Amino acid sequence: MPAEIRTVTDIHKIGETDWDRCAGPDNPFVSFAFLSAMEDSGSTNADTGWQPFHLMVTDEDETIAGIVPLYVKAHSYGEYVFDWNWAEAFERAGGRYYPKLQAAVPFSPVPGPRLLIRSDHPAPDRIRKLLIDGLSALPERLGIATLHVTFCSSDESRALEDAGFMARTGIQYHWRNRDYGSFDDFLGALNSRKRKNLRKERKQVLEASYSFAALSGDDLKAEHWDRFYQFYRDTSDRKWGQAYLTREFFDLLHQRLRDRTVLVAAHRDGEMVAGALNLIGSETLYGRNWGTMDRTPLLHFETCYYQAIDIAIERGLKTVEAGAQGEHKIQRGYEPVLTHSAHLIADQGLRNAVSRFLDQERRHIAQDRDFIIAEHSPYRQNAD
Repeated sequence: MPAEIRTVTDIHKIGETDWDRCAGPDNPFVSFAFLSAMEDSGSTNADTGWQPFHLMVTDEDETIAGIVPLYVKAHSYGEYVFDWNWAEAFERAGGRYYPKLQAAVPFSPVPGPRLLIRSDHPAPDRIRKLLIDGLSALPERLGIATLHVTFCSSDESRALEDAGFMARTGIQYHWRNRDYGSFDDFLGALNSRKRKNLRKERKQVLEASYSFAALSGDDLKAEHWDRFYQFYRDTSDRKWGQAYLTREFFDLLHQRLRDRTVLVAAHRDGEMVAGALNLIGSETLYGRNWGTMDRTPLLHFETCYYQAIDIAIERGLKTVEAGAQGEHKIQRGYEPVLTHSAHLIADQGLRNAVSRFLDQERRHIAQDRDFIIAEHSPYRQNAD
């Protein structure tokens, strides 16, 4: 059957029903609710350097069969798969690296699907190929040098590599629920030294008179979001120099995803002093943002990591993904996993240089992951 490949600059031109038929229910970050909150709040637009440019495939009956959340980028901020050196080298050689195309969830280093296909489609492989063909054609058609698909699934990465993209890997640290009934059950799977250290850290925070609440649904109030936005702005301004998410984004997130949102609020002396925003998937708790005005040591670990483990155990979730980077997560029970991205570069000289770099990077990352598992795992050998 003939199909049409198109792009749109407004997610509402696709609509919630068609978008979510392709995105599915598992990962909230690719849902219409989350991505439309980004657009409607002014967090993703041309002014922020994240212009929506979503690609879609429609069948002959004009039914939307596949979608790629896609953006025209004016910079490389908010991606967590760094290509600054590629851009610098290309522009030093006289090329124009920006604008570029980015298939991603903005400001969110969350692995998940990027080639969104209707689960009930009779020919999903065909739609995937059409989505990849559409992506591959865009740089030449638009006169853009590069296209990047970041934090995609491993099978998407392989399919894109087969189509001429270059594969890249990274490392994140995720916690895995081994059917624990409680946090103490989790501690029992650790070796003695790590188990004592985690108990000591949690005890220190509690003895410092902090209390914690996991707020979701109607328990979340405007005052919680007001306070959390203060924390978010402070952390963003200190670490990155710019906060992309507007205050309105959090209101829209609350309206559209309140039952899949958990805000861990830390209180001391009756005042909310820190918060960690999480979203709930079908099997995973996703750590999103963290912020505080309180610089007390260990507060970050408790609010972001240990409270997340408590929530995952209580809800029977299989995984906690606590964001990018962070080797300090290893000793707290989070294990190294590979992340995947795929990159299309039109200029042959830049492509050759990046290809050599990625070959070396993949080997080093694989070696690092194997070494961490073999030498630094906090788990007892028989924990599985």
